[in-house]
Amino acid sequence: MTDIRLQRLADVLVNYSTEVQPGQWVGILGDVAALPALRAVYSAVLKAGGNPSLIISDEYMTREFLREANDDQIAWLDPSQTLYYDKGDAYIRFGGGNNTRAMTHIDAKRVQQLAKARHSWLDTRLGRASAGTFKWVGAWYPTEASAQEANMSLEEYEDFVYSATFANLEDPVAEWKRVRGVQDEKIDWLKGKKHIRLLGPNIDLELSIDGRTFINACGERNMPDGEIFTGPVEDSVNGWVRFSYPSIVGGRAVKGIQLRFDKGYVAEASAEENEELLMAQLDTDAGARYLGEFAIGTNFGIQQFTGNILFDEKIGGTVHMAVGMGYPDTGSKNRSAVHWDMICDMRQDSEIHVDGELFYKNGAFVV
Repeated sequence: MTDIRLQRLADVLVNYSTEVQPGQWVGILGDVAALPALRAVYSAVLKAGGNPSLIISDEYMTREFLREANDDQIAWLDPSQTLYYDKGDAYIRFGGGNNTRAMTHIDAKRVQQLAKARHSWLDTRLGRASAGTFKWVGAWYPTEASAQEANMSLEEYEDFVYSATFANLEDPVAEWKRVRGVQDEKIDWLKGKKHIRLLGPNIDLELSIDGRTFINACGERNMPDGEIFTGPVEDSVNGWVRFSYPSIVGGRAVKGIQLRFDKGYVAEASAEENEELLMAQLDTDAGARYLGEFAIGTNFGIQQFTGNILFDEKIGGTVHMAVGMGYPDTGSKNRSAVHWDMICDMRQDSEIHVDGELFYKNGAFVV
């Protein structure tokens, strides 16, 4: 029997996050390990009158491809998926696999080669989303592997996931609308502001938001959600930051990351573990050493690090930044095959000043 919480989550993704309408083409993406979630969304799309396309992946075959594919095979783009990204109406993706370390021994350069080859799909998805012609949302299905990564039993992790998405409530949408209202107040205050300064034991950084737009992340693109984010002016970022938690890419954790920015560019970078992966990411292309996103996490229902960026970047009392691709609807002009989020804890002795006024202190808004 399907968990009622999974059914509620599927309903939220289809009828709130992407607002599927009759006749729309809806892509449903995920690993075979997330099959129960894909089935639940498939059923919800049909009930909404949409036309579902199931795009299933498998971590074994993905790993085999990265090991064995030649350059021509990596560069090849599946025409059916290209058509979907060009013409589809909605994208609903579930993460969740059987092994969070499945790609540990895959060469980081191979991972980046594949990302670069498929960058046009990401560019199309984000560009069409900015233009209002394509809706997308990413969610997570709780598996044993993810539970183990988070140091929880499967039952505990299921409770964590469904609580963070409000699927444990009878009316999750009402709660996401409440979140939207609270975050709108902060965004309204930020309109027209120009300069942000972050200070704390892990950060001394400044950036410009002049002419940029903050987005209210309230369950319409990520599930769970809970953040406000923008794309900083590309050449405005100066200073340093030490990220508090490991940042995971391709199943590999990069620990102890420190970056120093000079006129927007990552001039110095180091990591305590897997530094070669950090450097491979930063050297992917011209945009990979610039920030595409700056965000403040607002979900105080998420208070522990789980090794899953979908949840961890929302931790209330943290900020996160992404090197690489920026979201066009924020005004970001940065383009890259990379979009890699990193988290900095601001809950102790830390402040954010906006145009010289205290905006945020020790993990909480003060305006």
